[in-house]
Amino acid sequence: MIMEKENREHKDSVFVDLFYQDETAKKNLLSLYNALHDTKYEDEQVIQKVRIEDVLYKNFKNDISFEINGQVLVLGEHQSTVNCNMPLRCLLYVGRAYEQLIDKRARYRTTLVRIPTPEFYTFYNGQKDQPLEQELTLSDAFVNPAGKNSVELKVKVININSDKAHEILKKCEVLREYSQFIDTVRKYSEEDSAIKKAIRECMERGILADYLKRKGSEVENMLIAEYSYEEDIRVKQQEAEQQGRQEGRQEGRQEGRQEGLILSGKIFQTVKSDPALTNEQIAAEVGCGTEEVESARKMFGI
Repeated sequence: MIMEKENREHKDSVFVDLFYQDETAKKNLLSLYNALHDTKYEDEQVIQKVRIEDVLYKNFKNDISFEINGQVLVLGEHQSTVNCNMPLRCLLYVGRAYEQLIDKRARYRTTLVRIPTPEFYTFYNGQKDQPLEQELTLSDAFVNPAGKNSVELKVKVININSDKAHEILKKCEVLREYSQFIDTVRKYSEEDSAIKKAIRECMERGILADYLKRKGSEVENMLIAEYSYEEDIRVKQQEAEQQGRQEGRQEGRQEGRQEGLILSGKIFQTVKSDPALTNEQIAAEVGCGTEEVESARKMFGI
């Protein structure tokens, strides 16, 4: 996608702005909550926003959290590959959220302190094929099997791509239009001024029309920053995978050298015990090929 120069002042994604920062954010959040829980809340005052920085994403805000009706929800969005470490990140995230929601003095009470029930969701709208829904669990990362006293945390991943037609898109109009907007941006991805064209088309089609009319230039800057961030993440992932492969090859070569020395030592001991043995007999005795026997003989001068 051909992008204009990134405006570094914009650190929030469009998702965060739409559901957390914009003047319609509480209304949008309430609609999304109702869609997730089949409720019909109308009073936006029941929502208490919780702002947490730099836990899920460093220097880029692509997640939101809020407290409502005795629950604290952590919502994130992914446009790249689903990150299997989301449960771990959410564990750190919700701890920070509770620090804001629970009075510090309450931690020292002897009576039970009631806390909002946590829920974790990730909305996936990337281009790689992913199931309609999946569940990531913290225990999958445990070194040892989870015991009775182990903590568990589950993150529900919902695919909100329009072509997947998840039921939540029918229940939450603003989320459906957001998904359509991202589809439109991708449609123009190979053209100049891609974002401008997508914004213009969505306004004409009535997709997030009021929002884009008010904040079109801000949305453009946020998307530029967002796609730059996603590209940076992809590059780092590729570099990490490449480094892992290199380390794996190095370990393999080291293991190969160690195994070769062990085999040569076995051949040496076999020859010393009975010098009359032929290479074929030694190979059969040690369990290797005659080439390894010849090589070992040359190495030790036997």
